[in-house]
Amino acid sequence: MDVKQEIEALRAEIMEHNRHYYDEDAPVISDFEYDALMRRLEELEAAHPEFYSPASPTQKVGGTAKSTFAPVVHEVPLESLNDVFSFEELRAFDERMLAALPQGREYCAEPKIDGLSMSLEYENGVFVRGATRGDGVTGEDVTENLRTVRNLPKTLKNAPERLIVRGEVYMSRAVFEELNAAREINGEPLLANPRNAAAGSMRQQDPKVAAARKLDICVFNIQKSVGREFTTHAETLDALREFGFDAVPYTICRSFEDCKAAVENIGENRGDFPYDIDGAVIKINSLAERVELGSTAKAPRWAAAYKYPPEKKESVVRDIVVQVGRTGVLTPKAVIEPVRLAGTTVTNATLHNQDFIDKLDVRIGDTVVVRKAGEIIPEVLEVVKSKRPEGAAPFRLPDTCPECGSPIVRDEDGVAMRCTGAECPAQRLRNIIHFASREAMDIEGLGSAVAEALIKAGLLTTPAGIYYLEAEKVAKLDRMGKKIRRQPHFCHRKEQAGGPRAAHMRLRHTPGGAEGGQGARRAFRHAGQAYGGQP
Repeated sequence: MDVKQEIEALRAEIMEHNRHYYDEDAPVISDFEYDALMRRLEELEAAHPEFYSPASPTQKVGGTAKSTFAPVVHEVPLESLNDVFSFEELRAFDERMLAALPQGREYCAEPKIDGLSMSLEYENGVFVRGATRGDGVTGEDVTENLRTVRNLPKTLKNAPERLIVRGEVYMSRAVFEELNAAREINGEPLLANPRNAAAGSMRQQDPKVAAARKLDICVFNIQKSVGREFTTHAETLDALREFGFDAVPYTICRSFEDCKAAVENIGENRGDFPYDIDGAVIKINSLAERVELGSTAKAPRWAAAYKYPPEKKESVVRDIVVQVGRTGVLTPKAVIEPVRLAGTTVTNATLHNQDFIDKLDVRIGDTVVVRKAGEIIPEVLEVVKSKRPEGAAPFRLPDTCPECGSPIVRDEDGVAMRCTGAECPAQRLRNIIHFASREAMDIEGLGSAVAEALIKAGLLTTPAGIYYLEAEKVAKLDRMGKKIRRQPHFCHRKEQAGGPRAAHMRLRHTPGGAEGGQGARRAFRHAGQAYGGQP
């Protein structure tokens, strides 16, 4: 492949990844792998300017605005950042700043939040519009979804008459883990990372869906201010906090050594932030000097983003367990020696399916290299076969279901191994939980612990059985009696006329209507709390 062919192939590959990342919120490679492709393309284009193209992804920012949302032309373009991947490259950036600013330079160092970039507009302190970055020039109007973001101020304190702010919408790690735990129970595919979950939520047509995702925002720049002037970036961040925003923390740096120390400190403490970060940003502090330095076609010359490589560590596979999902699919998971990754302690890692296990040849007792895919989902990358213990045997998924003993079959057109048992207790449990979930019948408190207790007691075998539960029988279960007595509409009472009806259950999506739904949801909520679960 000659240089021109490689450039064209890289452009096509990167544009395809941009479509997956920005337009579909479903990346297929890690940020680090993507950055490596972009870096290679930039190097080739710099060495061969004869192949320059304004359509190259190196000349563009982000994705495109979707037709489902009204387009918004940004008053101030939302630029991208130039990445650096080593302290040598960061030093080169600092030397360029010294050459351009002989009087000296001062930086702000900030964590780079891995979320969805937004432009927020305020008039006389009132939030009037919000839009995605899009391609940096035109974004998507997602005002109504932004109104559901928990910590977004709708009115500001002592704000200038007109203000445009740039921030990053994110899903906290705690909320993301809660969401993925529910999806795993329901047999749904896990979300790759909080960034994609946040982006997908912001692009929902129904703001209620976005609201249910419990999103937050952290702002990091004033794009435009009318009625109040600033001289430094640090001043703007302090002012944003005064206005009522959650603003990104910063550190003042006056030398390369200061910048290096700040980057290292942010990286070492990345697990302490409520949001995921994928790097640290070094910015010239003086706003006047920023204007002097200007920008390239897609990025400011006065800033650089230091990108951290994915953290990888070795651990030992102590066991491989198999879980049965709502649809009967068997999912293997490696139980590993606890290891610290990206700020959290990891004790298990996904093995996806039998084909994945065979490809890596993962065995119990093996030393494996693990990382967090998308900085959140632990996965096995490779096996250190030189450390394999004697007698370690290849692992095979069972031929019969570990829950019900029914035969296991492989999907004809895929890699999934599936339980064939119609009465499999694992599927039954997950079907009931899915039926009661927010996306279905929205029965608060009927989570895994309560559902499991009802099934174990023989009171519930199918989702339809929820409508026929009798309070007296449920009250006999451990820790349920007091909660039931406090909530008389928790379930059907035999003395009620007309027999067991959904209306007596008082669920949201039943003939009982919204009024009836509240009682049952409250009762299940209390029951869930009694079992220490989440409503």
